[in-house]
Amino acid sequence: MRRDGGRRAGARAVGGALLAIGCAASVLVAGVLVAAPATPAAAADDNCVAAGQSLTPALWAQQLLAPERAWSFTKGSGQKVAVLDSGVDADQPQLRGHVSNGYDAVRNSGSADTDCAGTGTQVAGAIAAQQAGSSGIYGVAPGVTIVPVRVTGEPGDDSTTPVSATVLARGINWAVDQHVDVLDISVAISTDSASVRDAIAGAVSAGITVVAAVGDLGDSNGGNPTPYPANYPGVIGVGAIAQDGTWWPSSGHGGYVDLVAPGAGVPALQRDQGLVNVQGSTALAAGFVSGAAALTRARWTDLSTAQLTGRLLGTATPAAGGQDGPEYGSGIVNPYGAVTDDLVDRAPVPMSAFAPHGPSAQELARRATLNHSRRLAILLTAVGIGLLVVVAVAAVGVPRARRRAWRPALAASPPAREEPDEPAPPALLFGELSPAATPPGHPH
Repeated sequence: MRRDGGRRAGARAVGGALLAIGCAASVLVAGVLVAAPATPAAAADDNCVAAGQSLTPALWAQQLLAPERAWSFTKGSGQKVAVLDSGVDADQPQLRGHVSNGYDAVRNSGSADTDCAGTGTQVAGAIAAQQAGSSGIYGVAPGVTIVPVRVTGEPGDDSTTPVSATVLARGINWAVDQHVDVLDISVAISTDSASVRDAIAGAVSAGITVVAAVGDLGDSNGGNPTPYPANYPGVIGVGAIAQDGTWWPSSGHGGYVDLVAPGAGVPALQRDQGLVNVQGSTALAAGFVSGAAALTRARWTDLSTAQLTGRLLGTATPAAGGQDGPEYGSGIVNPYGAVTDDLVDRAPVPMSAFAPHGPSAQELARRATLNHSRRLAILLTAVGIGLLVVVAVAAVGVPRARRRAWRPALAASPPAREEPDEPAPPALLFGELSPAATPPGHPH
């Protein structure tokens, strides 16, 4: 009994040890898989979205755009890109050191280097995320400085919360005063606002490249309203495409779409740390275009804003669904092409209209003379060839005929030869009979 009890006690001890080892291993595996733990308590306290989680992304946006091909020419250093969104988390590991304090236009004071909603950080990552860590995500122009301007994204706001035109105009004017180079506007309003229109006109006249999302209301439920400021002159309106290159159905579409970029099913940076898979966002697509604009400005410093815009549009890659359509604009933004391609500065000159008509009288007379000359030349050529043939025949035939005693006139027939008379048979002497008269059987 003691032995059985001892064995059972030993078994329990071994089982407990194995259970402890298993728990420890589970904790260790969890720690490895979740490399970027969230801070739900902080998110719950300030009503912000949860921090991004660790995941293995399909980096098709980076593979499609391949901005690193242009980095041997420029990474956008010296360019300042204002991101008008929900603010930007300056402590995000892949953005740290590349985000300035910015401005909170909603409160009309303070900085915007924090991000409660998280969308501004996603856009900033598309523009300037550094190649660091294991996420694999990197921005189009990692050398730029992000200037965050909060125009939306207060605690409690969601995607349906309207953006104030007054706040948007205030944020644009502040960014213009900071002499930024690129203005990235992630939000869209559906009504034409005089204050926003004037602010955009001031930015364009100041030589700033303005990029604006066309909004996420392009489907039948959203009604596809005209987006502002994307519809204003001088603004590059940006729509979103999916991984297969086709138009994202919720992306706004119309004549205000100038370029498209990845925006549906795209892994992006998130506030705090980690990543998030963005299901659909024209704001994220606008971020990719803003990064390409910063690269282009850094490379071509002597071009005007209109020329830079023309370079971005002229080097775009044709989209899968067709080019020059209301959904795709000029095509997919091409950072490498915008930085390196040579473009023709002259505008195309249309050909004059074709007006068919008959030949003039002078032309008919000229043609008749030409035809007559051609016929005469053919006739003379034929006569010349005939003469050459005759001369050739004579040169060959006459000598041969002479060698054969040929004369031009008919010669007289030669005299007939007289045959001599045959001698008469000898006379029969002595009355001999001729052989014919000799009787048969009679001896001579």
